[in-house]
Amino acid sequence: MARRRPIRGQLHSTTDESERALLIAVQTGAEDQPWSTDDSLAELKRLAESAGAVVVGERSQRLDTASGTYYVGKGKLKELQDLKATLDYSLVVADDELTPRQQRAIEDELDVRVIDRTALILDIFAHRARSHEGKLQVELAQHKYLLPRLIGRWQHLERLGGGIGTRGPGESQLETDRRLIRLRISRLERDLEAVRRQREVYRARRRRERVPIVALVGYTNAGKSTLFNTLSRASVLVEDRLFSTLDPVTRKVRLPGGTTTLLSDTVGFIHKLPPSIIAAFRTTLEELDEADLLLHVVDITHRDASRQHATVEQILADIGLAAKPVITALNKVDLLDTLAGESNGLTLKDRIAGERTDFVPVSAVTGWNLDELLERIESRLTSLSGSTPWT
Repeated sequence: MARRRPIRGQLHSTTDESERALLIAVQTGAEDQPWSTDDSLAELKRLAESAGAVVVGERSQRLDTASGTYYVGKGKLKELQDLKATLDYSLVVADDELTPRQQRAIEDELDVRVIDRTALILDIFAHRARSHEGKLQVELAQHKYLLPRLIGRWQHLERLGGGIGTRGPGESQLETDRRLIRLRISRLERDLEAVRRQREVYRARRRRERVPIVALVGYTNAGKSTLFNTLSRASVLVEDRLFSTLDPVTRKVRLPGGTTTLLSDTVGFIHKLPPSIIAAFRTTLEELDEADLLLHVVDITHRDASRQHATVEQILADIGLAAKPVITALNKVDLLDTLAGESNGLTLKDRIAGERTDFVPVSAVTGWNLDELLERIESRLTSLSGSTPWT
């Protein structure tokens, strides 16, 4: 009896039921990479759990380059096959973005669904998006991800091969699906362009009113939304999970000297954030480009705080914002035993001080030192405006 083949080329939700997930990763390149394979897998586990999966195992392999066919080597693939009997996994999640060929090959060999980090992040985004704009951006990213993976859905109809009398159903259905997705992508891009133009009207009004804009940036789950709520007295969703806040929110904040500024909370960044997702969220990230000042929130208690900080800085550089003025808020100091000696806090502060001299330790939860943060923001905005203060 032929094996039942998984349907490919579709984005599946992992939140309807708890799927048993096996995580896999390939370590390539030099050993002094910013993120170790173990740390990257630990983050992938949090992503999978955020999507509702139960992680039953993790496996990694060091290779010069990932296999173009199976992502992992053949020996590791055999190990994954043997693990099915003991772990009873129903889903494999790769820590890197897989090519359509790799995804199909692994599914054929393991007879389970296979997704990658990009599909996992998109699944989480799809459940976090609440605004019309956020849903449009997520759907656009999903369709662009899906388009090159469509061929697997109709492979069973394409086995007839080429030649007279063999071209028909498979090719027709595949091309129909491609055409429908391309049409949907075009529609989504038009809708998002309309949103972008509407946002530009608001931005133009802000510029006329000379209201300075401060945009929060940071690694996901660094406490941006908690800090935003405390400073603006807003009620943005705050949860201890990755990407709990996806849609941008802007509120007025009065600074100590009486100046009013607009504070914007945007989507958090993450290690290995796919360029396709960054491109889809162009309208949201334009808020960062329009900002006069970026407030980079760092979870000072996280063991990977230094790498998270560097990751955000690199993404900002990748989207052309490396020269944007930044104040770094070292958040969650209430969870540190001390800020002296050889604590993680001091180590990170010293490291950041070499790159960004403007940093302030704070606690968004308790409100500790937020007055100093607001004073620093006001001082920086005044210096950026030249001799004329903001109105």
